[in-house]
Parts: sequence; structure tokens; C-alpha cells
Amino acid sequence: MDLQLSGKRAQVTGTNAGIGLAIAEALSREGAHVIITGRKREAVIAVVDRLGSKTGTEVRGLTTVNSGLPGPTRSQGVENFVEALAENEGKTFEAFETEFLEKVRPTSLLKRFATPAEVASLVAYVASPLASATTGAALRADGGVVKSTF
Repeated sequence: MDLQLSGKRAQVTGTNAGIGLAIAEALSREGAHVIITGRKREAVIAVVDRLGSKTGTEVRGLTTVNSGLPGPTRSQGVENFVEALAENEGKTFEAFETEFLEKVRPTSLLKRFATPAEVASLVAYVASPLASATTGAALRADGGVVKSTF
């Protein structure tokens, strides 16, 4: 089948096994240049070698160890969406945000949407050598909206 992916680039996460590996293989078979990620360096290298030789396309690997999980964040898309909802209800952005957090996310400790810069600060730290002892973690930048850590 020709899905017209030849020469396209695709990044696939969790490619050491299972669904992620099957997706990476399918894209590679279709001629896409695939970038795979996984937590174990040796497994990533093995998948790169296997897919590259099996499909003849460019396959590159990256090792990842942590995930950032943002909560309610005032990104441009969220801002546009909330502004439209607020306008329809005759409210300001701030009034809508306050009501949303009180009713929908009452556990928020921050009591406001996070900023993209706040989320980026967490990700930059985790990517730095200063976070070398933090591995395999799902780190939240959610302003305290999650009721439990488990």
C-alpha cells in the first residue's frame, strides 16, 4: 500500500515494544524517516538497527526518561477558546477562569491557569544535568489539580 509517506518525518514514542514498535515499523515500511524514542538505550539501538535493516529507510533513536504533564495552562489555544466562551457568557477571561477553577478544578492550589513558561521551566530543568537523579518520572505542572499522587 502507498500511503504517500515517503520522505516524511515521524516521531513515535514508546517504540521498544508493542503498539509503538508496530507504528514505527508501519511508518518506516511506508518510507517515512522515523525517529523513535524509548527509556532504555540498548533497546532503542536494537530497534533502530532492526527497522533500518528491515525497511531500508532512515531510522534514528532518542532516549527519553521523563514526561511532563501540564494541567490547565493558558496557552494560545486555551486562551482563544476560553475568551470565546467567556464572551458568549458576557464574562471576562479572568471571571471565566475563576469560575472554571472553582467548579471544574476545585483542587487547584494555584487558583489560575499555569503559563506556558511555567511548564517550560519544569521541562527545561528535567532536561538538564541538574535533574540526573530524576529518571522515568511523569512530572506534573498542574497547579495542584490532581487529588492524589497515586
